[in-house]
Amino acid sequence: MRGFHSDIHRFTYVFEVEHKNLDSDRSEVTFSHRYLGNEDVLGQLGGLQTLTRFLHTSDWQLGKPFGRATAETRAALQDARLDMINTIAATARSSGAGLVLVAGDVFDSSEPGDRVFRQALSRMKASDDVKWVLLPGNHDPARADGLWSRLRSEAPVNVVACVEPQVVNLEDDLAILPAPLQFKRTSEDPTAWFDGAVTEPGAARIGLAHGSVVEFGSDGPNNLIASDRAARAGLQYLALGDWHGCKEVNSRTYYSGTPEPDDFGRDATGRVLIIEPRGANSPPALREVVVEKYSWREAEWQISSPEQLERHIGEAFPPDQRPRIVARMTLSGSVTLADRVAILSRLDDELAHELRWLDTRIEHLHGRATDDDLSNIDSQGVLRTAAERLRSMAAEPSKAGLIAQTALERLYVEIQRAQRAES
Repeated sequence: MRGFHSDIHRFTYVFEVEHKNLDSDRSEVTFSHRYLGNEDVLGQLGGLQTLTRFLHTSDWQLGKPFGRATAETRAALQDARLDMINTIAATARSSGAGLVLVAGDVFDSSEPGDRVFRQALSRMKASDDVKWVLLPGNHDPARADGLWSRLRSEAPVNVVACVEPQVVNLEDDLAILPAPLQFKRTSEDPTAWFDGAVTEPGAARIGLAHGSVVEFGSDGPNNLIASDRAARAGLQYLALGDWHGCKEVNSRTYYSGTPEPDDFGRDATGRVLIIEPRGANSPPALREVVVEKYSWREAEWQISSPEQLERHIGEAFPPDQRPRIVARMTLSGSVTLADRVAILSRLDDELAHELRWLDTRIEHLHGRATDDDLSNIDSQGVLRTAAERLRSMAAEPSKAGLIAQTALERLYVEIQRAQRAES
């Protein structure tokens, strides 16, 4: 990156050009400019030098229980969050960032268990070429004689636990201003002390905090952070955690989001941010890197046949990606009883095993029993009579109707199963 200036009348224009090789055949050039005024031009240009590059992440929530999933899936999702530590280390290393800032909620609770605790520290220790800076969040606040006291006493030399609101000087050109949470909720802005914090001359002031810049609910502000804190406190960058999606607040303030997705309906998760400070007078250069192992996807489809569903599945869940997909599928519409049974078999007996986990919601996919469906149960006789009675009852919009529909479907499935066993 080069910086140069040109005097035009009363203003001084500063131009920045950044060149990046994307691969052997492609490159990317970013060009930007701004005007400063004529005073102290050389001093302003001096602020364009590249400072220490670092990685911003947050909301690891190690030990998250994932209570809705099966036992096998829970174990896989929990291990993925631990494996993510290794992925982050590799990403930092390949990006030339020797420093990782974790903006709160390292653990899902203040009592993550010995295995999760030891695994986290051992993995960070193994990446001893990376410095890890950890901040307590609302899920794992820094209570006295608790998790963070143990972490500080047992942490390897390349792990720094920020449990006090005081400047941390880790690099010659970076001063970290942490805002650790002592409680799950506080009515005060934990970053307020940044404004008056004294740092070394020339050091880039980097804020590290966990909380929201927007007030939610009617219970009053909790861990509410001023959205303009970076400007108030003269920060080169404010690294935030709490929101699980990557989000820009302003050019100097970002949420990194969780590096490993953990729920449906959240945008821009599974990422980390590579930050390159450029001095007090320029916003930092920023790059998103996708690091997720599992992709959480929601699908809501109205269907009329198994063939239509299969087309949707092929488009939304490519076969080569299915082992890494956690999916929630909501189906609605009206199909024959035979088609509904076939659809349930496709989902429960096949697709659920092809994906990492499948959560299906099919209460609004209605199966209407046709004469052919009843004939498949029994062409005549007592079973046919019972099936016709259940079909009549299922047409009623009531709880009894739903029970009759379920009973008719179960009868159809059991008859089909018995016929297959005999053949």
